[in-house]
Amino acid sequence: MSPPDYLERILNAQVYDVAIESPLEHAPNLSARLHNRLLLKREDMQPVFSFKLRGAYNKMAHLSAQALKRGVIAASAGNHAQGVALAAQKMGCRAVIVMPTTTPHIKVQAVEARGAEVVLTGDSYDEAYAHARELEKEQKLTFVHPYDDPDVIAGQGTVGMEILRQHPKPIHAIFCTVGGGGLISGVAAYVKRLRPDIRIIGVEAADADAMTRSLAKGERVRLAQVGLFADGAAVKLVGEETFRLCKQYVDEMVLVDTDAICAAIKDVFEDTRSILEPAGALAIAGAKEYAARHKLRDKILVAVASGANINFDRLRFVAERAEVGEQREAVLAVTLPEEPGAYKKFISLIGHRNITEFNYRYADPREAHVFVGVQVHNRAESQRLVESLRAHGLPTLDLTDDEMAKLHVRHMVGGHAPRVDNELIYRFTFPERPGALMKFLQSMQPDWNISLFHYRNHGADYGRVLVGMQVPPDEMAEFRAFLERLGYEYADETGNPAYRMFLG
Repeated sequence: MSPPDYLERILNAQVYDVAIESPLEHAPNLSARLHNRLLLKREDMQPVFSFKLRGAYNKMAHLSAQALKRGVIAASAGNHAQGVALAAQKMGCRAVIVMPTTTPHIKVQAVEARGAEVVLTGDSYDEAYAHARELEKEQKLTFVHPYDDPDVIAGQGTVGMEILRQHPKPIHAIFCTVGGGGLISGVAAYVKRLRPDIRIIGVEAADADAMTRSLAKGERVRLAQVGLFADGAAVKLVGEETFRLCKQYVDEMVLVDTDAICAAIKDVFEDTRSILEPAGALAIAGAKEYAARHKLRDKILVAVASGANINFDRLRFVAERAEVGEQREAVLAVTLPEEPGAYKKFISLIGHRNITEFNYRYADPREAHVFVGVQVHNRAESQRLVESLRAHGLPTLDLTDDEMAKLHVRHMVGGHAPRVDNELIYRFTFPERPGALMKFLQSMQPDWNISLFHYRNHGADYGRVLVGMQVPPDEMAEFRAFLERLGYEYADETGNPAYRMFLG
């Protein structure tokens, strides 16, 4: 069987009964900082605030009248669910959406408001997907895959068709968010047929890099776990058809971390006053990373702003990490002598820079430790500030890249515990779902005293725990067994200088 002709499929795709031709907008502030002209393809302005309705509607528009009469089913906790629900509402057919029980209520409501039936099952997408496949057979429904379907891919490919129509002049590269690969496959299949000189760059979160690993290995790689911050692109296994297309058409993959994603959300807000979801900002973060890596100047770059369905309670975390991700905040630990004039000297060395955070705790009669955030223009300025403080006799640690310091210590600066023996400090990360924290606590040895505990929850993001435990040396074997049995990602922070300075 010959592969689909995607140029023909995309040209004949039916999406505009529900989708708009989204604007291709210049981002002036970000362009000036990048020294390249960055254009944003505003898919966040779609009726469901995401490109996903294009593929969903095109798939359903190609179903027979009999299949539409029986109805459709999908598994999704986010934008695909809303796309299928809107398409079904427009066509007047039944839609069943299977969602994990951990799905935020606001997303469940959004799907139900469009007339779809919501079935909540399992606490992960994989469990919801398996149940949806069972219901598909039982009720003779048609499954609408979120990415691995030629009609879905063709629907998403209309994004590429619009980009070339809206900007017929030279384009150096187009950047697309990559989850399962539906968007980039469709865009690449169209663009490479007509303008093969345009580079197609995929962007993934560093902790959800299934496509990057698959392309590197030459076969699809299933991830054991994925990061949940950019949950709209958190896929363990990319599609079979999308992988085939990406092998053929994608020029390069770029990975970005959480801080870079947060910085990109802020960048887009400053240019458009719109707030993208983390997955929606991936392409912008990737364009920034790519331009810096390749030292691009005066090029035309297009980034697909793919979605804006963000939970309000995550904005605090985004704001907190954006400055660091943009390398516009230095996070420092500075030791000051307990003597008259020390603070004045320290502040004078900071100069006219804005202090974003200042935490102090008395250490001993001889010195004090200060945890401080300072606004800078770039990483080079941060390094110069550290060197200046050290040169003036103020020992300084740069904690800007220290996850424990940024996630926990900055919220805990409060003093040392001088009579805690055999204390181990570990940082744990686990998917945020009901019962996750309880599972963690129940897995611990009952006679290990907890000497320090800090837990942070950011909605659909990871749960993050910093724990101090008093573990006698002769019980270290049991402790290592506990770490393996728990199954969560962890890091030993016992030797972390931020812990030693502020909490140890």
